Amino acid sequence: MAAVAELQQRIEVDEKAIANGSVETTEVNRPAIDLSALAATTVDGSTNPAKTPFTSPTPESKPQPALALTAEQSSKYDELLSTVTSWTEKPSASTPNSPKIPLTDSDRIWLTRECLLRYLRATKWSVNDASTRLLSTLTWRHEYGLEKHTADYISPENATGKQVIFGYDVAGRPCLYLNPAKQNTERSLKQVEHLVFMLERVIDLMPPGQEMLAMLINFDKKMGGDRPPLWQGKLVLTILQSHYPERLGRALLMNVHWVVWTFLKLINPFIDPNTKEKIKYDQDLRQLVPPSQLMTSHDGDVHFEYDHSVYWPALNELAAKKRLEMVERWERRGKRVGESELFLRGGAE
Repeated sequence: MAAVAELQQRIEVDEKAIANGSVETTEVNRPAIDLSALAATTVDGSTNPAKTPFTSPTPESKPQPALALTAEQSSKYDELLSTVTSWTEKPSASTPNSPKIPLTDSDRIWLTRECLLRYLRATKWSVNDASTRLLSTLTWRHEYGLEKHTADYISPENATGKQVIFGYDVAGRPCLYLNPAKQNTERSLKQVEHLVFMLERVIDLMPPGQEMLAMLINFDKKMGGDRPPLWQGKLVLTILQSHYPERLGRALLMNVHWVVWTFLKLINPFIDPNTKEKIKYDQDLRQLVPPSQLMTSHDGDVHFEYDHSVYWPALNELAAKKRLEMVERWERRGKRVGESELFLRGGAE
């Protein structure tokens, strides 16, 4: 990981500049980065046991091609793009009559073509509703403090490996493993911040053409009678459904015992129908995730060993490197709102 470690100072400077909108497009003329150290299957090349994330899906794991838009859908997209492109500011908070603050480059790069389409699909192609929700999410991202939730701040929450991003499913979706049995902190809002942080890192690691993640939740019997409080479950659902629409590809649940079933029944009324359809129980995971990228704890072939001192910096350095690459591509094209995620992730348009 030495090659990536050498990038950290540059990444930190760039990310601060991106956040305040001071990055200039001329900065992309810097020398090319030598990232040959990331050419291994996992970040550090570890295999038995693996201790760091996979850097890409298997060659056979490919996203489904995006469906072509109808003439009506294209028209609605163009209308939404025109509206969003005109924005120069956003509310600083979700409370009524909050003062406005300028849009940043972080906001603008987030407003991709695919992002706008996700919100249009989530609102059944209502341009007004999609516009309202997009602005609401921009405000939420600022108010929630996503850019203040650093890897160091979140690190204690993941010390036991209760959440791990590892491998990709057969459609190239990054896999986020949730391991409730490894819970190591008291119930708090910071646990929700932890999940949001990991969702952001999953998005960083998505390959070209993929917009969704796969969530693998193993309710190991060692979890005992513990379960999340209802308020926490409702808050997580609200965040996912309001601010990460169309991001969940599938949720695969294993070893669901009666305590979990009780919790799921309580929270079921708050889950939207589209999300419910993506939740599956006790599936043959080897058919859904290539065994060569699936943990042995989930019937795969990869012996994974969580070592926080190794995994955590590797994950965050890899994610930072991919974010930096996206920003540099975005700068080269003129920092456009509505830019293609396929292009930003290095795919061929």
